[in-house]
Amino acid sequence: MRNTIRTLEKLKREGRPITCLTAYDASFARLLDAADIDAILVGDSLGMVVQGHDTTLPVTIEHMVYHLEAVARGARRAMLMADLPFLGDRDVATALEQGGALMRAGAQMVKVECREEHTELVRRMVACGIPVCAHLGLTPQAVHRFGGYRVQGRESAAAERMQAQALELQDAGAQCLLLESVPEALASQITRAARVPVIGIGASPDCDGQVLVLQDVIGLTPSPPRFARDFMAGTGSLAGAVAAYAEAVRSRAFPVANVHTFG
Repeated sequence: MRNTIRTLEKLKREGRPITCLTAYDASFARLLDAADIDAILVGDSLGMVVQGHDTTLPVTIEHMVYHLEAVARGARRAMLMADLPFLGDRDVATALEQGGALMRAGAQMVKVECREEHTELVRRMVACGIPVCAHLGLTPQAVHRFGGYRVQGRESAAAERMQAQALELQDAGAQCLLLESVPEALASQITRAARVPVIGIGASPDCDGQVLVLQDVIGLTPSPPRFARDFMAGTGSLAGAVAAYAEAVRSRAFPVANVHTFG
């Protein structure tokens, strides 16, 4: 039976960490299913790790649908999330059209890189039957606005805005939050305040779950980000690396505070 948002909510209630990894094809989707990964994110990170671009910006809705359909054919158990690509959020009509395309391709939830003005967009998507994961912190589609891949929410005013925005998006109907490159204390605070599951990447061990890009986990990224870890070392196989990641997240051995997180 396939996991759903109710599965993630139950894990949060029971205090059991949620495991999530990216995948972009059927073969790796089957590998993640075999390792009992709770959720698979078909991320626009495919633009960098599959297509070879420097950012996620060149990824189109057609690319996302193609890879999502492949993952959906390979995975039978993990919950499937997919990214709304760059400019898919430019207006409500576009978000509904592209979000609908992702749902028809097999997504059970659409991840949206949110700005302060996205509350109504999320509300409309949810009202139309598109479950939303709200992505806050470092949102890679805004890399040029940030001036690079920088930690977000370090200043007290920015931290207050992010927490308020997280709760507003939750109240607008977002059923999951994803925090990327957020100071550990802030991520922990948002996780405690939120009713919905909070998944971290470079955030906090206290988050309800963790996600990494699969290529980082299996040692294929030449210069991985600080929050990643190569789980291939010492395991000797792809299956062993994914299983080691899942075990490390569930035992709270990963991430390590101040090693894979930010102050």
